[in-house]
Amino acid sequence: MYARLAACLLCATALAWPADAKDAAAPDFSGVWARTTFAFDLPPPGTVPSPLRNLARRANGTSDAFKLVGDYNNPILKPEAAKIVKQHGEISLAGKSYPDASNECRPLPAPYVLRIAQMQMLQEKDKVTILYIQDHQVRHVRMNASHPAHVTPSWSGDSVGHYEGDTLVIDTVGIKTRPGAMIDLYGTPYSDALHVVERYRLVDSETARAAQERSEKEYGRPTTEPVYVDFGYKGKGLEAKFTVEDPATFTMPWSSSVTYRRSNSDWLEIVCAESTTDFYKDQTSTVPRADKPDF
Repeated sequence: MYARLAACLLCATALAWPADAKDAAAPDFSGVWARTTFAFDLPPPGTVPSPLRNLARRANGTSDAFKLVGDYNNPILKPEAAKIVKQHGEISLAGKSYPDASNECRPLPAPYVLRIAQMQMLQEKDKVTILYIQDHQVRHVRMNASHPAHVTPSWSGDSVGHYEGDTLVIDTVGIKTRPGAMIDLYGTPYSDALHVVERYRLVDSETARAAQERSEKEYGRPTTEPVYVDFGYKGKGLEAKFTVEDPATFTMPWSSSVTYRRSNSDWLEIVCAESTTDFYKDQTSTVPRADKPDF
């Protein structure tokens, strides 16, 4: 009950934020935004550089969400990264799930965090806070600031931002890594050299609708989760373009985008709780036990 109350109060705060709390010239990104797919937009086939495409397809030609076989031959991947992506694909083709940040209830790093179906921004003069519906994930962006000389790694990294006209630019470094950490659905790894730049801007309704339809043509709509987009909304959408650099993992920088439309839903709670069930192994873990009490 207290968690729901806190979430409601947070939404009320977002909607009632004072008009002078943020730069008067800044674009207004307030409200709840939603997506119908969970992966990155793809350019026309053969375009280089490009994010990974799923090699496993459904009968209708869309990406098979239950067989995640990333294109390990994509030239953006260095050999070791390609090997890891291929291994994940083999696991998925065998009908099993591999551990990732989502099914392990861990924070999702940028740009993987853009896969979450709903988000909202709280804009202030000195900071922007981005809230995600999954697992109460949150990012803090310091405005008109610089990265410290020595960044302490964290799961969301160190993010600084500024406005360029109608665009919010967010620069993130210092994203913590670990064995098995990944930045997309296919298990693509990253190193502590990961650098992500996001550019958010409002786009007209037709542009947002067309982007959504292109994404659905590649991925289809989800079959395991609700769709939160308000398809009847005629107002603007929110486009997020991003560029990824990581010389330890990729042979070159690469870019993609996602587009949000207005949500048809209130701000919900979707919480991943610790338990003895390993969803990706389809088994139950043993609860740690002590042979004798500590007291």
